[in-house]
Amino acid sequence: MQRRHDLDWVRVCAFGLLVLYHVGMYYVSWDWHVKSPEAGTALEPFMMLSSPWRLSLLFLVSGVATAFLLGKAQRAATAAGTRVRFLGGRSWRLLPPLIFGMLVIVPPQSYYQVVEQLPGGYHEGYLAFYGRYLGAYQGFCGADGGCLILPTWNHLWFVAYLWVYTVALWLLWRWLPRLLDAARAPVARALSGSGILLWPILFFAVARVTLIGIFDSTHALVDDWYNHVQYFGIFLLGFLIARSEGIWAAMQRFRWLALALWLGSWWAITAYFGHFVEVAPAHWLRLLMRAAWGLNQWCAIIAILGFASRLAPGDSPALRYLSQAVFPVYILHQTVIVVLAHHFKAFALPPLAEGPLLVVLTLGLCFAGYELVRRIGWLRPLFGLKMEPRQMKTARVSPVSES
Repeated sequence: MQRRHDLDWVRVCAFGLLVLYHVGMYYVSWDWHVKSPEAGTALEPFMMLSSPWRLSLLFLVSGVATAFLLGKAQRAATAAGTRVRFLGGRSWRLLPPLIFGMLVIVPPQSYYQVVEQLPGGYHEGYLAFYGRYLGAYQGFCGADGGCLILPTWNHLWFVAYLWVYTVALWLLWRWLPRLLDAARAPVARALSGSGILLWPILFFAVARVTLIGIFDSTHALVDDWYNHVQYFGIFLLGFLIARSEGIWAAMQRFRWLALALWLGSWWAITAYFGHFVEVAPAHWLRLLMRAAWGLNQWCAIIAILGFASRLAPGDSPALRYLSQAVFPVYILHQTVIVVLAHHFKAFALPPLAEGPLLVVLTLGLCFAGYELVRRIGWLRPLFGLKMEPRQMKTARVSPVSES
């Protein structure tokens, strides 16, 4: 099995993009936990450059990683003459960070959201709020009647969904292995040529056209069927194509066309949302833009993976370090952004100065947090790291196996 350094870099950069995106959420008009007094629409077209595809890309890479990890577990079991040990390891990797995050990392986000958005404000302090948070208090309601659901996982929904999809895939592999094996060949044939663009675009477009008007994106797991269709679909696709050289070669061949389609559909989508602010669009146009969203979603992924396979650097100490750091940084980053942004309001900085400062401080504090976590044995599994403490030298990691 050849190590996929390009996908390691894609994963690192995709999680890094989340830091930029969530800092941007503070300045746009869209609903978020805390909002800048200067929030407006100016930044929204740039946010739309990644909105349709950034999480789909991470689920695709995670599907590829799952294929590599399961293959490694199979080889180890065969060599030792034992049962395949896979699901327990993945659960240990994902569930302790999710639970710890919901109990410790995420609550400050909800606290500052209540402080800023609760009618009349909230003045009882963090400890009183935290008691209500742990008690699943449902009385923090806005003027529109919507109430904050506590406790919550906020940005850690990705971890919860990834675990559920991993369990679902393991069950398929455990009980229907021939079905998964049989699916690889037709998928490879369908996607090795121009089908690498056609069929996934059709899938994402149909999913959005038929489901988004029925199921809103909630990230609440139980009622999030549009997201389950797209995210589990692309997670499963990543698993099936992990070792298909023809598909990865097709991504390289069509990268320029995908880039053009991505940017063209981005322009159409941003123009659509910019124009229809106070006027409702025609139904046919709404459906067309939903299809354009699906096209944008997949073409961006093909462009990124195609160019990454051609241009991404290979293995390096920097990549090994970042591959280990990225999951703890992801766990920490949104809480750091929310806390910093709330307290920066006292300085009344202009957004052009405040925004870059938020990015730099968030990355600095998150990496400082990682440096602390990786040196304390009992903290490591709470942030998705192996339990045994490591020396200063970073160990080699499995191919794209960190999420």
